[in-house]
Amino acid sequence: MEPLHANAGELAVDEIIAALADGRRVVIVTELLGSEHEVTLRHDGSTFYCDTPTTLHKHGTEAEMRQCIHNQGYARDDAESSEH
Repeated sequence: MEPLHANAGELAVDEIIAALADGRRVVIVTELLGSEHEVTLRHDGSTFYCDTPTTLHKHGTEAEMRQCIHNQGYARDDAESSEH
């Protein structure tokens, strides 16, 4: 299955989580110190992963993954995604 590609802030948290639940990887393009970087988000059925250029973060629950996505600015900040 093809990864879903998006720029940081383009998708809602719910859209990202839905893609992960469907087994897709989500590749987020974000800017750090003036350079573009790709972050790959994925779910193996039990653990969520945020694979950044410098580290691999693991999250055991959807709630933790949602918080990470929000904290890192990967999703847009809208009312729909902030209710969860």
